[in-house]
Amino acid sequence: MRIDPAARPFTALTALPTAVAALARAPRTTLGLGLLTAGVTLFFRDPDRAPDAVPIADPDMVLAPADGRIVHAGPAQADVAPAGQWQQVSIFLSLLDVHINRSPYGGRVVGVTHQPGRFLAAYRAASATMNERSEITVERVVGEAVRTVIYRQIVGQLARRIVTRIRPGDEVGTGERIGLMTFGSRMDVFLPPAVRLEASTGSRAVGGQTVLGRFPAAGER
Repeated sequence: MRIDPAARPFTALTALPTAVAALARAPRTTLGLGLLTAGVTLFFRDPDRAPDAVPIADPDMVLAPADGRIVHAGPAQADVAPAGQWQQVSIFLSLLDVHINRSPYGGRVVGVTHQPGRFLAAYRAASATMNERSEITVERVVGEAVRTVIYRQIVGQLARRIVTRIRPGDEVGTGERIGLMTFGSRMDVFLPPAVRLEASTGSRAVGGQTVLGRFPAAGER
């Protein structure tokens, strides 16, 4: 299985005491520390998903940007969404979830901003506005319309680092890898009112596979 390069310093940090225990001939300690090293490394696992093999060409489809539990799907929460009218889908990532992040919608990246903040539990609504986060804006021209999707990488109590590997001017595909967050986090996706939501609160999402919603096809109302 592919392991994201961001794992290297964390794996090295946990592997060192494992090696010391092995040299000291302490098998039980070596086993315990070895399992910890393996667990930390697997946190950065990066499995292939459908878009990796077959790029998503459907301009109407919006996919989940991350694995996790959908904690909100519906009208945007008060004081959370950007200015304007939006629908909101929020996904909470536990320690056991894959933490690779993907673009929920393809297009041109027109904005990437980073906001320092606190480290509240990511499942709390307040984390969306008070925690450290990165906000990404993607635009796509379909017919005569410009479609805009905004999404945020939000750290949690344990996640203290956001990795965003795209910048303004980049072209991204729907479901394409764009970064990750380390050790528990949340992702919010803000969609225009015209999008027909297919996600539901309480359900599980698989990054790059679960359909969150669909834009009306060009010409539809």
